[in-house]
Amino acid sequence: MIAVFPGEISALTAAFLWAVASLLFQRAGPNIPPVVLNLYKGLIATGFLVVSIWFFQQSWRPISMEMAVILILSGIIGIGIGDTAFFASLNRLGERRTLLIVEILAPPIAVVAAWLSLSEVLSITAALGIIVTISGVAWTLIDRTNYYSISSKFHKRGIYFGVTSATCQGVGAVLSRYVLTETDILPLWSTVVRIGGGMVFLICWLSFTGHDIVNRVWITKKMFVTVFLATFLGTFLGLFLQQISLKYTTAGIAQTLLATSSLFIIPLVVLRGEKVNFHSICGVILALFGIGILFIPV
Repeated sequence: MIAVFPGEISALTAAFLWAVASLLFQRAGPNIPPVVLNLYKGLIATGFLVVSIWFFQQSWRPISMEMAVILILSGIIGIGIGDTAFFASLNRLGERRTLLIVEILAPPIAVVAAWLSLSEVLSITAALGIIVTISGVAWTLIDRTNYYSISSKFHKRGIYFGVTSATCQGVGAVLSRYVLTETDILPLWSTVVRIGGGMVFLICWLSFTGHDIVNRVWITKKMFVTVFLATFLGTFLGLFLQQISLKYTTAGIAQTLLATSSLFIIPLVVLRGEKVNFHSICGVILALFGIGILFIPV
């Protein structure tokens, strides 16, 4: 299965890791400004990546300056801006509403962007699988959220941040896929370049707008452990698997499977003591059916 569908399996694994990381990041999120939290996770993830490159002895495969710029730009858009907007939305709307916005919008944005820029055209089977999967995710999340309470300016800003995150994720994924398919760069190195681009952007952003915001943030030992673990799972492993998925399958399919992290959140919150009703279970079943369609050979 892995040999036949390496991109799809990698995307689903990344989705699971992002589900766990989202719950962990939400614990630390209210105490750390989104841009600072994004910077911390990027720096920690870079350390993991450097050690991994040294351990596995993966050499750099030269790419053109144009491709390097595109990959760095994908990191600035997808990680620097997209992840910061995600954390900002997470703080205002919680993981369910944020995931609903991001995971419903990011796949179609990726499909359209890939069609316009890479001329990627999905098969009828793949398009059907994407629609069914997204419908299942939406059904599951909508049932678990009271949207009539979204009336305050605080919540509306959360929606804006969520839409921004979804757009940046979709565009960033397409730019990254372009480089991965047009060059011989290894996924581990492409992850380093993307995160590096995002971190340089965040450092410049903080230098011009944040002043000493980093120094004013007080992080306890417990908060650091939470961010450290979430970064290892969601940023280091998750982004590495995302790059593999984008290399071996289309941007639309990869982004759709990556958007199933909310399905993995359900058993996690059950373990946390929350109840899941029949309607949510039906949504999961529908999404699983859509995922199954995406694994049909074409």
